[in-house]
Amino acid sequence: MTGPPNGAEALEAVITGMRARENALRDRMHAELFDRVPSYRAVPRELLDEVWARHFERVLGVLRDGRVPPSREIDEAEVARDRVARGVSLSDGLRAFRRALGAMRDLFLAEATRLGLDPLVVVDRTRALWELADKESARIALVHREADISAALFDAQRRAAFLRGLLFGTLSAAEVHSGAAIYGLDPARAYRAIRARPDTGPGVDTGPGLDTGPGLARLARSLDTLCRSHGRTAMIAVMDEAVAGVVEAKPVVGDLAVTAGLGSPTALGQVHRSFRTAGRLLDAAGAYGLRGVHDLGDLSWRVAVASEPELSELLFDRHLRPLAAEGEFGGLVEESVRAYFALGRHIGAAAEHLHVHVNTLRYRLRRFEELTGARLDSPDTVVEISWALAARDVRSGAPPSALD
Repeated sequence: MTGPPNGAEALEAVITGMRARENALRDRMHAELFDRVPSYRAVPRELLDEVWARHFERVLGVLRDGRVPPSREIDEAEVARDRVARGVSLSDGLRAFRRALGAMRDLFLAEATRLGLDPLVVVDRTRALWELADKESARIALVHREADISAALFDAQRRAAFLRGLLFGTLSAAEVHSGAAIYGLDPARAYRAIRARPDTGPGVDTGPGLDTGPGLARLARSLDTLCRSHGRTAMIAVMDEAVAGVVEAKPVVGDLAVTAGLGSPTALGQVHRSFRTAGRLLDAAGAYGLRGVHDLGDLSWRVAVASEPELSELLFDRHLRPLAAEGEFGGLVEESVRAYFALGRHIGAAAEHLHVHVNTLRYRLRRFEELTGARLDSPDTVVEISWALAARDVRSGAPPSALD
């Protein structure tokens, strides 16, 4: 919309008047900004002056031409990245922008009134400034969110790199201490490495895609929350198709569908050793079909069964394979030996558990000795048979020494 013949000259006079008052308005707005939006105190004054000058020139251009630039010509990406890096939130950024543009609009109205600008021109340009505010707000919000996402992605990558270096022992002492300070870990405390995978065994309702990237991310978040209970610190992330991290204490996971290995407590700078143990424990727990979090105290020597397949095969052949020729009776003999060992080699308790007479149990145990050539009263034989039974558990994915 255009004004009367002298409209262009009058409009230019208004713009000239605005320029004359710009510095005073800018200084007042900056002072109010620091007072009312504290996050902007982290932004250097010279950067704020640059942004103000750019917005002011854009406003004057809209007033002069009556044309609002398209969104693609409003580039605030660099400003958004800077504000995100300095901790200025999107809401604070939009609040600062709207206050600044509102002050510029008020300055225009004041000068237009003082110089008697055509009311139709005033209405037209005011509408254009409102449109500019809407477009700039939308653009600022978009680029700020993009910068937020980029910053969050960078932080996540840096966090993951620190955790990987911690767990694989590739960080220097200085890097361990600086990273600990950034991520809230205390180098003076002992930590335990944890490595976990979703429990996807039979009958487990894990939901869709638990063993995929998104599913592992959900598991990592759940474990992180559980490990941070009662004020404890933890650092958990998805790593190499599993969930891994450091925790202060063994988490109570309840019904969470997870199988995890937990290493021994150690200094933060030595936690890579705990991580190696956690990996072995996870593999062992998975081999036995166990659910929950397991450490060396839980699995004890059975960890070795899962990691020494050749020895397991030897002892299995020596103490259990000879029973196969006995068919169903061989299965009863193995069941009897298992119960006898699981109940502390107490004949009466084992017979009661099996619902058989003690003489029946004695007969089965004697047949075991005859078929295998082993002596159940020999300490070495006890160890070997226990190992062979655990090897059977690994083959079947059954919990070790389970009594059904």
